[in-house]
Amino acid sequence: MPIMSKSKDVNGNGRFEGVIGLAATGHLKIGSFIIKETIGKGAFGAVKKGTHIQTGYNVAIKILNRSRMKGLGTVTKTRNEIDNLQKLTHPHITRLFRVISTPSDIFLVMELVSGGELFSYITKKGFLGVKESRRYFQQIISGVSYCHKHMIVHRDLKPENLLLDQYKNIKIADFGLSNYMTDGDLLSTCCGSPNYAAPELISNKLYVGPEVDLWSCGVILYAMLNGSLPFDDQHVPTLFQKIKSGCFNIPPMMDKEAADLVKIMLKVNPVERADVKQIIKHGWFKIDLPFYLFPESENESSIVDIDAVQSVAEKYTVKEEDVTAVLLAEDHHHVLSIAYRLEVNHKRNADESSQKAKDEFWEIGRRMKLGNEEVQLTRKRKGTRAGR
Repeated sequence: MPIMSKSKDVNGNGRFEGVIGLAATGHLKIGSFIIKETIGKGAFGAVKKGTHIQTGYNVAIKILNRSRMKGLGTVTKTRNEIDNLQKLTHPHITRLFRVISTPSDIFLVMELVSGGELFSYITKKGFLGVKESRRYFQQIISGVSYCHKHMIVHRDLKPENLLLDQYKNIKIADFGLSNYMTDGDLLSTCCGSPNYAAPELISNKLYVGPEVDLWSCGVILYAMLNGSLPFDDQHVPTLFQKIKSGCFNIPPMMDKEAADLVKIMLKVNPVERADVKQIIKHGWFKIDLPFYLFPESENESSIVDIDAVQSVAEKYTVKEEDVTAVLLAEDHHHVLSIAYRLEVNHKRNADESSQKAKDEFWEIGRRMKLGNEEVQLTRKRKGTRAGR
């Protein structure tokens, strides 16, 4: 017997209503999503695997218990995360597809990111190679730059908040400490993790926002390449002194060009610190830089994926014009809008996987060609010696 419980959107105005009940499979269903097994647990509730009924695509459903949030005083933190994530659509930022609110819980329907934390990945490997570190760093800077262009500063960037998807691509997560920047206004809140915090942040000085995120990115790059932190100490006051001094050790084996980039990103004076433009222009950063990370035009809201529109229209038996109209109205809670974003996200991940496979294929072919040339060259040399 189904549980008939009406749900409202996060603002509680009842404009987007859904029904919580039981699906044909016996699983709990909320809106157009089937809730399946638990894949994680947080301070406020469980994270479940879910499936969108119409498209069949898997998602992560983060269940936030209202009572626990009030008890821990994190209602504002959660509201910030929801508000800011709804403004962002980027291949290297976790996608928020839908927010469903009930009297007891808030359900966040998000992109399923199954590869674990970057922190765990670095810990397992000890440190990452230059090529792999650069690829991740390029994706991180692309996502962070996108946030800043949309006036959002993350303020808690660290490997624990950088997830890896099934194709080993970065997904920036946990926007709980993020803030919306207003022109002319400075921020003052000291937040984030001490080891990744910028000097001005721990000194309780006013700051704009982007400069503290880029400091954290510099620490992350150092951590990926070396498997250690540039500033570390068990005694927090001593740790803060080290950060404020800006003095850190560059291991002799560290790539020189990468070390140069880290140095200009970890400048104590935020005015002297490298900004996104300087990072993108850096020689080390530009190597093998994918075009899609920093496109000339970033007005994604004006770009409609025709294939995705056609697929949604077919699955919902509606006209393509109906889907397009919903997208142009920017009604992110409409069922057609949710289905469209799921289609685009699935397609993008598949394209990245396909491109990665192509790159590996051509790289293997190139190596085989070089290997054959070396073999032929060796044979010629042996033949010359025999002739002598």
